[in-house]
Amino acid sequence: MTSIPYIKVSEIMRTEVHMVEPMVPVREAMGIMREHMVSSLVIARRDERDELGLVVVSDIAKKVIAKNLSPDRVDVYEVMSKPVLTLDKDMDIRYAVRLLSNFGLSRGLVVDHDRTLVGIVTLRDMVLAYVEHEAPSVEA
Repeated sequence: MTSIPYIKVSEIMRTEVHMVEPMVPVREAMGIMREHMVSSLVIARRDERDELGLVVVSDIAKKVIAKNLSPDRVDVYEVMSKPVLTLDKDMDIRYAVRLLSNFGLSRGLVVDHDRTLVGIVTLRDMVLAYVEHEAPSVEA
């Protein structure tokens, strides 16, 4: 009999998160994505009552490029998703995968118990970690 692996989201997440302000033009955001070789940026909170936002390449493709809008004249707040689904850093990745899948999302922001952003995790990274994790045999 094998046990189901328990892997925390914090074990898989990336702690290097690239953040921009809401008023940044899309072209500048795309430059940051290119520079850091990432496909998403976190949009900062305006204050402690605000929520985090997220802009991904597909948002820019659908809401700017496909509509033939100028990336210099559109700011990220106009195309971002907000509020963003957040995952507790101690959540089992099985539940995180289920949650992201249920909402049709490819990534989630990882927060500490006090809602502080601590990382970002992708569905892809969690699925690969789960599949690659060797569950030890349990002897009866």
